[in-house]
Amino acid sequence: MASTNDLKNGMVLKLEGGQLWSVVEFQHVKPGKGPAFVRTKLKNVLSGKVVDKTFNAGVKVDTANIDRRDMQFSYMDGDYFVFMDMETYDQLHVDRKAVGDAANFLIEGFTASVAQHAGEVLYVELPAAVELTIQHTDPGVQGDRSTGGTKPATLETGHEIQVPLFVTTGEKVKVDTRDSSYLGRVNK
Repeated sequence: MASTNDLKNGMVLKLEGGQLWSVVEFQHVKPGKGPAFVRTKLKNVLSGKVVDKTFNAGVKVDTANIDRRDMQFSYMDGDYFVFMDMETYDQLHVDRKAVGDAANFLIEGFTASVAQHAGEVLYVELPAAVELTIQHTDPGVQGDRSTGGTKPATLETGHEIQVPLFVTTGEKVKVDTRDSSYLGRVNK
């Protein structure tokens, strides 16, 4: 339990029927008339839904203990992604639903942050950018500018992104994991 006066960005609260909400931002407000209150923006840990919620100042809120660990992706086992804890060498099977969009960028050996609560995996978070190899892309045609100078390219994970015309098959590129955007080529 914590007070609304103790809120911090990133803190996870357990509200309304045990749902987990992460504090995105908060603001203590003391109006000229009336009692003080705390205005917050909360993000649902599982669904990603963002809501605004107001609490009276000093009200007790239930906090959740989230265990975030850096784990290395080992292999796929059916519909499960197997991660290994680098400290204990324990293996953890994570459902595809919990991995979410991170599955588009996972290859063997990548390190990801795995968040758990009460033994249940909530989500898998990758670094903001990863380096992957282009598995296939068509050659760029010099006069082709109708698409803004980009073309589709398939990454080694099978995920398709848009890259500039000069990128070729076999090149290593940096990709933003949040929106699948091309960030640049990686110099060897």
